[in-house]
Amino acid sequence: MTSGQLIIVGRGKMSLGRFPRMKAVSAAVLVSLCVLIAGVNGDSLTILQSPDYVSFQKGDWPISGEKIPDLVALTMGFSVKEDLSWPGLKAGPLFQRPRANVLVVVRGADSLALPQSVASYPLENPVPFTLDSVAETVHSLFAEDTPVVLQLAPSEERLYMLGKANAVFEELPVTLQQIRARLSQDGSVLTSLPLNSLSRNAEADLLFLSEVQVLHDITALLQRHRHLAKDHSPDLYSLELSGLEELIRRYGADSQQYRDATAILASVLIKFAEDVYGLYGNSAVVEVVTVKSFEAPLTRKSRSILESKQIGNPESPFNLAYKYNLNYAVVFNIVLWLMIALALAVIATSYVMWNMDPGYDSIIYRMTNQKIRMD
Repeated sequence: MTSGQLIIVGRGKMSLGRFPRMKAVSAAVLVSLCVLIAGVNGDSLTILQSPDYVSFQKGDWPISGEKIPDLVALTMGFSVKEDLSWPGLKAGPLFQRPRANVLVVVRGADSLALPQSVASYPLENPVPFTLDSVAETVHSLFAEDTPVVLQLAPSEERLYMLGKANAVFEELPVTLQQIRARLSQDGSVLTSLPLNSLSRNAEADLLFLSEVQVLHDITALLQRHRHLAKDHSPDLYSLELSGLEELIRRYGADSQQYRDATAILASVLIKFAEDVYGLYGNSAVVEVVTVKSFEAPLTRKSRSILESKQIGNPESPFNLAYKYNLNYAVVFNIVLWLMIALALAVIATSYVMWNMDPGYDSIIYRMTNQKIRMD
């Protein structure tokens, strides 16, 4: 066989074709495509902790970002509007559900070194999502037990608490001013973490360290309130961390500060997952979503915590909305139509009484006339 010939094998027969340098070109194209695909599909969903009855199958099945809330709902034993046709999650027992689900979204990193994970899957179509639908389901099904629902994004100063979370996490620092004060107190992560190239004075570094401090404070508060893990209502935690994005903007993705921060965050997340999993009696699911950046057309416009001003009202530092009851629409309709019915009844009664003949229609006047006639 001469050089430049391609051997084609099929059905036991072998034929020769003269395609100059086709073999080398095809190999180069395949390698380029593999590198391109690997670079594009870098975002991932990682399951750090999961009980035995919530079975995740190991594989490379991609999952869409908009399906993450449905996945969280299914892991907690709730039903969803549309079936999730994804082979990564196996159907579990009907009468067993985890006591908590913790979802951590890390923006600014397509992957983290998390070797102690249960399973990891590629994430496609990374659009912004929230767990509001899951939170409403938890609140509607377990309203009497007041479950813990905590949704927190420190960089956006966004905090939502429901149920027992109002009493447990009321001391949790949220704004940059509060977190800076917390970093200077005893038990701060600055005294226990190897900062290496990170600075305590840089704004971007402080934002990243503040998010690490929030993770530490959440586990500390849960350890002080261990009774939360013993009730029958499931708890829901949703945390969004974007400190790595600020580090990329400040130093770049190839900087030593960014590499040190990713290593610190990976070790902190592993420790955080182990602590939460143990506090809930090995009955909690902890997921980590790493995304380099959300797709621009669907990204919410938010204000960075680095640009935040001082709070004018110290009595209300969180800028929380008023408490909204899920039965508001029902109560509103009941009150509205009851008022309309009573108004119509009053109008009808007034009309009938106005046109009434006292001598014939009223029993009072009728008895009076008879008494007068008898006298």
